[in-house]
Amino acid sequence: MLSKWRSPDLWRLAGLIVTLLLCGCEPSEKQLPKLDQNATKTPFEIDQTLCDFNQKTCDRELSGQRISLAISPENTPSEKPLQVTLTSSVALEELSVRVEGRDMFMGVIPVKLSQTGKNTYQGPLIYGSCSSDYMVWRLIASFKIQGEAKVVMFDFLADS
Repeated sequence: MLSKWRSPDLWRLAGLIVTLLLCGCEPSEKQLPKLDQNATKTPFEIDQTLCDFNQKTCDRELSGQRISLAISPENTPSEKPLQVTLTSSVALEELSVRVEGRDMFMGVIPVKLSQTGKNTYQGPLIYGSCSSDYMVWRLIASFKIQGEAKVVMFDFLADS
């Protein structure tokens, strides 16, 4: 029995698992852009297509219908309670919402939204933090409009 644990294959497997756990979600040094010593801005280029809740709601047009997302607090802090508000120009049937990391796997976070007004849905959200200074989350809402299945996605920066 003890000789099975001395197998080189088991040690390699254990080493691989430990290595994967230590890697986490932080990019390698090769992936990080080089900074000028006098630079004062973030080393990452901000994607202008991301939702900016400090400016306004994030709107999408889908088959002639407007779907809007707002998150409060607007700076979308990690590991803090957030309030998600989804509004639409028509009633959404069978609404299902989840949040995932856009560029890296951070798990799938279901978001339970309840209807709080005409075509308005709200619910809480908390997501984890990443050691990267640039974590983009994607909110995916799937629903039906007049029986037709639809999906809309909103990308936003955490801790903005």
